[in-house]
Amino acid sequence: MTQRILDLAAAAPASHGEDLVLLLSEANELYQQGLQNLRREVAARLDGLATADLMHAADTAGMPCDPSQDRAEVILLLALAEWQMTPAAMAYAEMAGAAARRGICLVPEE
Repeated sequence: MTQRILDLAAAAPASHGEDLVLLLSEANELYQQGLQNLRREVAARLDGLATADLMHAADTAGMPCDPSQDRAEVILLLALAEWQMTPAAMAYAEMAGAAARRGICLVPEE
């Protein structure tokens, strides 16, 4: 998955229009899949911790929590903090940012 996202990110600067949208769409799907895989790993790894401890860990990781958030949401925040530091996520973020600067976005304008 990481290698495919890196490959897509490398191909993006030479792509235009619909081709770039297709690359971005595939990379987005892989990004989401990677995040969900990591979320499951984080949930298993932190299974024994109290929700309050998870919230403290999320705050420490720069992902502030709201007291109304449940355990699953806090685990997702922790996974997101970890995922954003991976080469795949960083490549996707750069790819999406560069595409946005060229006027290409996966969210249609209304």
